[in-house]
Amino acid sequence: MRILFMGTPDFAVPVLETLAQKHQVLAVVTQPDRPKGRGHGVMFSPVKERALSLGLPILQPEKVREDNFIETITALKADIFVVVAYGQLLPLRILQIPPLGCVNIHASLLPKYRGAAPMQRAILNGDEVTGVTIMFMAKGMDTGDMLLKKPINIEKDDRFADVHDKMAALSCECIIEALKQIEAGSAVREPQNPEEATYAPMLKKEDGRIDWNSSTVQIINQIRALDPWPGTYTYYEGQVIKIWDYLPLEDAADGTGLVTDGDLKGHTPGEVLEAGSHLLVKTSDGVLAITELQGQGSKRMRVGDYLRGRPIAVGTRL
Repeated sequence: MRILFMGTPDFAVPVLETLAQKHQVLAVVTQPDRPKGRGHGVMFSPVKERALSLGLPILQPEKVREDNFIETITALKADIFVVVAYGQLLPLRILQIPPLGCVNIHASLLPKYRGAAPMQRAILNGDEVTGVTIMFMAKGMDTGDMLLKKPINIEKDDRFADVHDKMAALSCECIIEALKQIEAGSAVREPQNPEEATYAPMLKKEDGRIDWNSSTVQIINQIRALDPWPGTYTYYEGQVIKIWDYLPLEDAADGTGLVTDGDLKGHTPGEVLEAGSHLLVKTSDGVLAITELQGQGSKRMRVGDYLRGRPIAVGTRL
């Protein structure tokens, strides 16, 4: 098939590679180059980097609604557009261009988690299963008819990177199967039930702040979901401390003396109960045993190493 590919982040790269091996990718559309880092050097998107290495033509419109861009992609005469985390909503003018339609790879089992951060939201909510949906694109955010869905397990220790990589690999399988169905004329469209829709809005830095009135499991899910960005953090004496790692609940219970309700009575959420090889902090229903953190302007380190240079007093509230 003759394909126009649209995508931007790391998640889209394996799909581009797979399509380039099995189909004719006419061009790659990705977000414009942006200045990044302290030196504000221009950085290419991961998709652009891979497209360059594959020798594929690249288009980077500031806005997809620009007439020149629409004329350019129309002239390519692609059979189908494949979109993976591109980063701009496509207007109907674009969706109506290819004869076989525009398909999107979405990292959730729609209609659950429509939006920009479905994988992180699934982990945040403690879901044990997520998956990939291939859908025909329509006007609106992830509202189109579904063509194919495949589930995948989220293991209890999976972090965002783990789920990201598993989902990217599954996306490659799904898009090849979906394109075969479309090419054969056997694709079956399943409308989404809007009453079952939930949303996964784009993450903000503030999403990483720990509310110590949450349960231990909720905070652990937050650490898992928001690693590496925006990272999970708290404050100590007005300074940000990022929390990167922790003891699993069963190990925390075995490794501390604070395992009974009686031991925790009189302590308030956010209170530091122990500061040694780990930092033990009271939550709404128990304790979080932190093993790795990062002080403001510092690097990630084990709690014991951190505390040797920056002590945190027992009894302090984070």
